Amino acid sequence: MKEKIVIGMSGGVDSSAAAWLLMEQGYEVVGVTMKMFDCDKNVGDSAVADAKAVCEKLGIEHAALDFTGTFKKNVIDYFMDEYRHGRTPNPCIVCNRTMKWEALLDYAQQIGADKIATGHYAHILKLPNGRYTLRRSEEGKDQTYVLYRLTQDQLARTVMPVGGYPKSKIREIAADIGLKVADKPDSQDICFLPDGNYQKFLEENGAWGMGPGNFVTKDGTVIGRHKGITHYTIGQRKGLNLAMGRPVFVTEIRQETNEVVIGDHDELMKDTLIAGGLNWMSVESLKEPMRVRAKIRYAHQGAPATIQMDSEDTVRVTFDEPQRAITPGQSVVFYDGDIIAGGGFIIS
Repeated sequence: MKEKIVIGMSGGVDSSAAAWLLMEQGYEVVGVTMKMFDCDKNVGDSAVADAKAVCEKLGIEHAALDFTGTFKKNVIDYFMDEYRHGRTPNPCIVCNRTMKWEALLDYAQQIGADKIATGHYAHILKLPNGRYTLRRSEEGKDQTYVLYRLTQDQLARTVMPVGGYPKSKIREIAADIGLKVADKPDSQDICFLPDGNYQKFLEENGAWGMGPGNFVTKDGTVIGRHKGITHYTIGQRKGLNLAMGRPVFVTEIRQETNEVVIGDHDELMKDTLIAGGLNWMSVESLKEPMRVRAKIRYAHQGAPATIQMDSEDTVRVTFDEPQRAITPGQSVVFYDGDIIAGGGFIIS
């Protein structure tokens, strides 16, 4: 009897090709599309329709499941609360662990499957110490950064069949087997912000924090008025409407006083950060200082650093060279070569 596996299918080319690759590996594949947010019924319906059409083409079972209630609680409420507190969240990272993996694993258990699969570009490794971790995809696209919060149990029960392929090959596979989604564009936006306008979303959902306040310099000198802290992020230059006679940037957001601190580019450069909410992968915990390549946002290339415990549940990251716009609310992920040692949320 074939081993049953559940794959999360978004209607995109990656998960569609992944389903076919799993069939080639001998699995009995069940496709699942999760409805997370009713922001645009047409977008949601088209994703379900595309995924269902792929499953019909491949001759596999498909299920569409509604998780809008738990998505609001686990992801949207978190997203709004982070902005209210002057932080800049990455909701996809929280969604992966608390929604996609948990929901898929729960459903898999219900239908008698032990494993789940996704179309992410990453490799899962089991190390000699018995720990599971992620290794970077070596073929260009790499999504390990957004997956660093996965638990050991989640990693142990997951398969990622596209991790060893370049994106171009995945599109080629999809075209060769006649999938209409072969040329479907990649999704670039947060799923519940299809227009990318997070300020509008926060306003409509009552997450504006304390409203307008002061732009200040580092020493507290008032230099203007801002629209509300949710409009700004560390490193921002555009949209400040300040006549300073030189380029200036947001260097700090002080939620407790509703102030946005403005400074020169040099003030954006920092060599130290503190991270909490830690999740370890290749190591069970951090016993002593460790050399890593630390990545502070998805588009960041990563930089050499030393990590060491700062308290019982926070890590101090000291970079060899200052990094630009280290942003509270974003994640820092620690790479030991090509594998993830761990990571956490940037506190300060």
